[in-house]
Amino acid sequence: MSATKTGTKSKTGAGISPVMNKLAGYIASAPRRALPAPVIECTKHHVLDTIAAMVSGSRLVPGERAYAFVKALGGNNEATVVGRKFMTNAVNAALANGMAAHADETDDSHSPSVTHPGCGTVSAALAVAERERSGGAALLRAVALGYDVGTRMNLFLGAMGFSNLGHLTSGFGNVFGAAAASAALHRFNEQQVRHVLSYAAQQASGVSCFARDPEHIEKAFGFGGMSARNGVTAATLVSLGCTAVDDVFSGDRSFFMAYDESYRQKRAQQPELLVRELGKTYEITNTTIKRWSVGSPIQAPLDSLLELMRSENIKAGDIEKIVVRVYANGARITNNREASDINMQHMCALMLVDGYVTFDATHDHSRMKDPKVLAVRRRVELIADEALEKLRPSKQGIVELVLKDGRHLRHHTRAVRGTAHNPMTRAEVDEKCYALMAPVLGKSRARALCDVVWKLERVADVRTLRPLLRG
Repeated sequence: MSATKTGTKSKTGAGISPVMNKLAGYIASAPRRALPAPVIECTKHHVLDTIAAMVSGSRLVPGERAYAFVKALGGNNEATVVGRKFMTNAVNAALANGMAAHADETDDSHSPSVTHPGCGTVSAALAVAERERSGGAALLRAVALGYDVGTRMNLFLGAMGFSNLGHLTSGFGNVFGAAAASAALHRFNEQQVRHVLSYAAQQASGVSCFARDPEHIEKAFGFGGMSARNGVTAATLVSLGCTAVDDVFSGDRSFFMAYDESYRQKRAQQPELLVRELGKTYEITNTTIKRWSVGSPIQAPLDSLLELMRSENIKAGDIEKIVVRVYANGARITNNREASDINMQHMCALMLVDGYVTFDATHDHSRMKDPKVLAVRRRVELIADEALEKLRPSKQGIVELVLKDGRHLRHHTRAVRGTAHNPMTRAEVDEKCYALMAPVLGKSRARALCDVVWKLERVADVRTLRPLLRG
């Protein structure tokens, strides 16, 4: 694909909106722009965390189905299907790896934009980096760029309101993030970047009915597989000489006219929000790495429960009643769900019975019928707290315990472990990722893969990771 990079030369930009000019210029210059050291470190955290989600998710139902799908399609050996001894073209690999990365509730999340950026952006960037023989430093720059572009798109659209209208937020922001990362790895000029963004806009899609699929397959496709595939597709089309609209964000029947109600009706929202503080605020540093492999609304209650259990030496048998308070939407989507890892009552009961929550226990569906767990689960009351709803996008939680000895205990988690205000250390991320990958890759390869990601900027060709990524 590299031979097409010097294709059509960039035009003067006449008639192109200032926002598109700035965004396309920023994306085109990303391969030459060094990242600050703290951003490099943070980006490594998210690359490793997403790869670990791909590896562990490759053996879950959505990962299995994604692998079967791309294997049936075939394709040139351009990129690795992570966790498998199989290669395919970059578009198909991005889809399979994106679905595996969100096969579970293990991957990262960006609350303000209501997205899971890693499953879309990292999956796309890894596939294109393999195809283009990119180095590790280029991959890191592309990933950080993808987080910046994808999250800003949803912030401009008004992420929470956009989601409440029924749109699949990750199917919008993540497509633009994946497309931007892919364009940077192709080292496209500004005109080519504009065309990539136009193809991304044509493919941004999705409705938020995913929660009704108990097997998490449609959610994995919409959040990760579809967005990664579409982003790589956009860049691949342009790399092969396909032209497109020069500015999809302005003019008649533009992307904003189609999807942003305030822009269409009142023009109250300014498109400049899409490029605000690019190069100053790196949104990857505002993205959460999950401590627990469970749905985002459950993170805070589990943090609170663990703190109370450890500080007060509490066990399941000591408890008369558990009251869990989370924001309204969080309560709605986790209330007695069929899937164990997004069931608030089950996960809180599991924490109390086991004393901790492991990946294996989270995904052991038989534990949903464990008499000990069920006995505790019946004591859990979940409350949609309007006061916590008003604190969104912060996903806070409160746990109140009534003990059999008459004591009343309470813990309020304001900053979930793994968020920007309470980040996990490199050692904690390493421990989480190694534990997720070792059962699939084996201990030695899992250890080696963690070690190489921590020094990714020294890797000359991402293809050298292939032996470590294969199952």
